[in-house]
Amino acid sequence: MRAVPNTTMRRAVRLALAAGAVSGLIGNAAAQSADGAALPAPLARVEITGSAIKRIESETALPVQIITREEIDKVGVTTAAEILARLSSNVNGLTDAASITDGKDQRGFNSANLRGIGTSSTLVLLNGRRMANFASPGDDTGVDLNNIPSAALARVEVLLDGASALYGTDAIGGVINFITRKDFQGVELNVYGLKTEEGGAGKRTASLSLGHGDLAKDGYNVFAVADFQRTGRLSSAQRGFIDDLHITERLPHLLSGFTSPANIRLTGDQRDYLQAQGFTINGKPITNRLINLSQPTCSAPANVYLPNGIGGVDACTYNYMGDTELYPKSEKANLLSRGVLQLDAENQLYAEVALSRAKTWYVASSARTTAYLDYRKIPALAGYDLASDEAGGDGEIELRVRLNEAGRRTSELISESQRYVVGWSGSRNGWDYDVGLNHSVNVVRDRDTHGYLLYNELQAGIASGVINPFGPSGQAGRDLINSIQVNDEVRHARGTMDSVDFKVSHAVGALAGGDAMLAVGGEARREKTEFNPSALLMSDNINNDSAPDGGQATSYSRKIQAAYGELLLPLTKQLEAQLSARYDHYEVVGGAASPKLGLSYMPTKTMLFRASAGRGFRAPSMTDLYRPTQVSATATLPDPVYCATVDNNYADCADNWETHRHSNPNLKPEKSRQFSLGMVLQPSKQVLLSLDYWNIKRTDLIAEVGDDVLLANQTKYANLIHRDEDGYIDYIDLYKENRGAQKAAGLDLTIDYKGVQTWAGRFGGRLSGTYVTDSKIQNEKGAAYVSNLGRFVTDGVVQRWRHTITLDWDNGPFAATLSNTFSSGYEDQNSAINTDDGTVVAANRVSSYSLWDLTGSWQASKALKLRAGLQNLFDRAPPFSNQAYHFISGYDPTYTDVRGRRLFASVNYAFK
Repeated sequence: MRAVPNTTMRRAVRLALAAGAVSGLIGNAAAQSADGAALPAPLARVEITGSAIKRIESETALPVQIITREEIDKVGVTTAAEILARLSSNVNGLTDAASITDGKDQRGFNSANLRGIGTSSTLVLLNGRRMANFASPGDDTGVDLNNIPSAALARVEVLLDGASALYGTDAIGGVINFITRKDFQGVELNVYGLKTEEGGAGKRTASLSLGHGDLAKDGYNVFAVADFQRTGRLSSAQRGFIDDLHITERLPHLLSGFTSPANIRLTGDQRDYLQAQGFTINGKPITNRLINLSQPTCSAPANVYLPNGIGGVDACTYNYMGDTELYPKSEKANLLSRGVLQLDAENQLYAEVALSRAKTWYVASSARTTAYLDYRKIPALAGYDLASDEAGGDGEIELRVRLNEAGRRTSELISESQRYVVGWSGSRNGWDYDVGLNHSVNVVRDRDTHGYLLYNELQAGIASGVINPFGPSGQAGRDLINSIQVNDEVRHARGTMDSVDFKVSHAVGALAGGDAMLAVGGEARREKTEFNPSALLMSDNINNDSAPDGGQATSYSRKIQAAYGELLLPLTKQLEAQLSARYDHYEVVGGAASPKLGLSYMPTKTMLFRASAGRGFRAPSMTDLYRPTQVSATATLPDPVYCATVDNNYADCADNWETHRHSNPNLKPEKSRQFSLGMVLQPSKQVLLSLDYWNIKRTDLIAEVGDDVLLANQTKYANLIHRDEDGYIDYIDLYKENRGAQKAAGLDLTIDYKGVQTWAGRFGGRLSGTYVTDSKIQNEKGAAYVSNLGRFVTDGVVQRWRHTITLDWDNGPFAATLSNTFSSGYEDQNSAINTDDGTVVAANRVSSYSLWDLTGSWQASKALKLRAGLQNLFDRAPPFSNQAYHFISGYDPTYTDVRGRRLFASVNYAFK
């Protein structure tokens, strides 16, 4: 990936747009000689991400990061999410690996997150136009990267400065424009295979590109690209590094007390009675309320005897990290087709169809349930009188059961996308124009397929003894389990976006530096979302998949109108100004203007300085406004009020407190302001450097009060904490509100070394890195900011330094690339509480994470190219982390890769 593609500084600086949001091109709309006469051979003009004004292609160079098709092929990545994982400015995006969970919120969503300020503030485009957002309701709004046709990409342009003044409210963090091939002719076939060293997560892909027609000769072109990918699953048992993390020793309290054979949770009276009666397990008296009759020979490998674990000294602990998947099985199919009809020398009609389908199987640990059983059905307890007054008068025993016989919980998630665009573009009498219609749809289907059982029938089976919670069930029990397996599409969501847009540009006068250019445009669109939970889900009869509180079928829509303008002013040959502004109006929410000003100054042909400043806003999503109440839980947190009554013993006063999360139809838009300062230098023909400082602040932040903040300030938030008659927390209300602010700032550095020809071939290299100087959130107005820079807070971390380095060599038909992606270390979350003994996890600093890849290629003939490579050359495992936010424990799954060392090979045949 590189910051500017052209070799000369003149090209770099002529189009190094300092306008950030319109970070585009410097240079005139049409090249002229010194006396104003038109040059005899005007060059083609193109539009680049960040500007609505076309410029001369031979002088284009962007102050944005550009990832070319060749660079994508070199490192052997095949999906849009994998491409963006190598982008230093993309932090805490949603991934398949992080989606391995027993939760349901937006599973299957792959997203981008520029600057780490939120998926909802990063705009993803396909050929400069919007796509429908991922349809499932949740806290994040954005395009599912699974719906990007990666095999059809020509390049990716990443505009790293806030671009609300041109593109709209969700471009505060920046814009990622996936640009597909245009006017392709011929046949191209590519097959790819990847195999991991330790097994699992293998991949096979095939793509076919077909194109016919020369626009200049035939007056038309039509092409299609079809891409198919299949990735295998990866189980925790297939990776040695899971054992090397020593999760059972380091994080025993993050494991589970639901085991097989079942743990028994005694009441206090039952425990005291059994102690008085001399009851023992394995010859030892019991001390805790949680016991297991089989300990210490718990059923290996996932069920372990761990005295310091959540099961304690008298019971077993379930290590779900030994019984889950780390990487999901998936199948992806994409089709992109585009046709262009040349009406005359200056006008074209075009149409584009993009279809995608991503099916992913998410497999978590086997199901768990709480059940109750008459103590007389348990042989080891049948000789005691647990129904006596001394034992509390209740003969029922609470069981915490792991349902191994039901198998791992498996969900099938399908994300489908359709996008149809028709348009007309052209130039006449100095006017450039483009108008288009866009219909885009995303459908998400979430199906429970295995491991989820009908709850009432399961409870009856355990109570009757047909299902054995303490060992293998008989044939009748196994038959019952099989008969109550759920296979149901529990959630169905559909999102649509229909829009019409236009833009025109024209010279509006001559200045000392050339023609002033004006562009104006507008857009009207309608967004609609529908969510339909199944009748079975709403019956609340699926074990481990509860009905959402207040859950119901919902359907919401809104209309948005926008108008924008852009003015390019070449004040002198060295100084250029760029002004842009956009007004967006959202139904119900209201409207706001987003202005932007940019300046660029080129004192010499080898030096450029640029600056920009602007404002923006982000409208609340329809989920923020209207989503039904969701019941969830906090992380394990202490209740200071209760703790004061038990001498701050976290074993008694810390818990996962129930939360009720509410939307808010009265939300206002977030506001933002951002500015940037940068320079581009070319000290020699071989070296090009750029350095840009960026600074973003968002206010009226749409967020909930952090549950940890709320519990720590109970006087202030007493109305949100609901307690029962004994003073224990019943539940906590969390409301979406406009509260607080967010700040982010840092430096982007790029170094591009073109290299020189030597006797051994040509060598070159590129570095693209981001150094973050500030990243923090204010939970409410007037409160102190909390920094997540170099520190895991709540749900993630922003590393101080991230980079990608590539070193290239080529010599005739042979080429090789060595690349490195790096993330700096950081302070861990360090907050998880062991509710068994009340201790807090030992403090940890997560080490840096560095991955090296090596690839080589051979151009065997004009049509045939072979490529092979090793990814994660040194088999670097994810570093240990004690984060307690994600279902996965022992490491952070958002930026690490669990696949280990792997070999890939590809064959490309192109006939044109």
